[in-house]
Amino acid sequence: MLKRRVIKIALPIAAAALVLSACGSDDDDDKKKDGGSSAPGNTGGGNKPTWTIGFQAGLSGENAQLGINEENGARLAVEQANAKGDLPFTLKFKTSDDEASETKSVSAAQKLIDDSNVVAVIGPAFSGPTKAASPNYAKAKLATVSPSATNPSLTNPENNFTAFLRGAPNDNAQGGGMAKYLSKKLQVKKVFVVDDKTEYGVGLSKVAKDELTKAGVQVVSDSVPKATPDYGPISTKIKNSGADAMIYAGYYQDGAPFAKKLKEAGFNGPKFSGDGTNDAQFVSLAGDAANDWFLTCPCADANVEAATKQFTEDYKKRFNTNPSTYSAESFDIANLVIDQMKSFGAEKITREAMLTKLKGASYKGLTKTFKFKQNGEFDGATTFIYQVKGGKIGYMGDIDQLVGG
Repeated sequence: MLKRRVIKIALPIAAAALVLSACGSDDDDDKKKDGGSSAPGNTGGGNKPTWTIGFQAGLSGENAQLGINEENGARLAVEQANAKGDLPFTLKFKTSDDEASETKSVSAAQKLIDDSNVVAVIGPAFSGPTKAASPNYAKAKLATVSPSATNPSLTNPENNFTAFLRGAPNDNAQGGGMAKYLSKKLQVKKVFVVDDKTEYGVGLSKVAKDELTKAGVQVVSDSVPKATPDYGPISTKIKNSGADAMIYAGYYQDGAPFAKKLKEAGFNGPKFSGDGTNDAQFVSLAGDAANDWFLTCPCADANVEAATKQFTEDYKKRFNTNPSTYSAESFDIANLVIDQMKSFGAEKITREAMLTKLKGASYKGLTKTFKFKQNGEFDGATTFIYQVKGGKIGYMGDIDQLVGG
């Protein structure tokens, strides 16, 4: 299903020291100035120019683990590329924490825009922050490739988000996949759909509702804002609705207490959520209430796919934990960016030229082939499904293959 393209490196002590100095924690601290940031292509006293790959996501606050998963994947790619020693430039990696907040996203983006050495950005991770920051990135002609901002509207040409590229299938694929599995595989007759009123949740729930209706399934829906203090009332409403199954379109920080209240209410039907909930933190926070939940994602499990075996070993060695949701996709996107940067050789890389290169790229990563439509949309629609069993998220596979087309 996934093609094998494994990057193997040797990382002796001397190279490791070089990597840490080039792309270590100094780039994450606003109080510590990056010596190569003031002038584009600064050589830092060496013969090679230095360029920076930016990264924007929620790295603190609620649902931070999803951003950290992506940061680790991208960081690993940069470190490995530097360690190989054959680049015509030196790479730095600079993060900007938007706390998964739309209001803080603009300033987080500006931090990267103001650094003239940043030639491309991985992220933002979430749909709301992406929508808020994309006008500024477009004005700066600074390419952003998001591993996980899946709201379909982000690539609507009317938005004029001309620097945004989506590195995963959008929620038309994910919501459609949920509907397909519920209607064809589980053959349910009535589904209760709940969104968290975020850009992501509203977009995902709309697709799921539309596709379920097309499949002849009765749909009941409601909206419950994120950080709701008590999910008891909505859980009771779902239990009393007569629904056979439910979908929660939101993130794990709220999905966990919701799961607990659903269990207390006695709702025993199939429970679904998307990539925003598909993280070990959901299981940790929800406890036994997470068991039997189905979780979808336009991302495969790097821990079980043959193509990502070496990546998983490298990731575990570097971060002392297994890769999780979007870690491998972020690794691939960083390597996509690096691959396009290499085409410039040691010459100056302008943001506009880099944006053009990325828009026209076709890059075969470990997880999938990355190619973009004219509006920046990812060219592909595969969605995968997981289920929580025994306190662990288990990988089931490609929904289309499981359902039969």
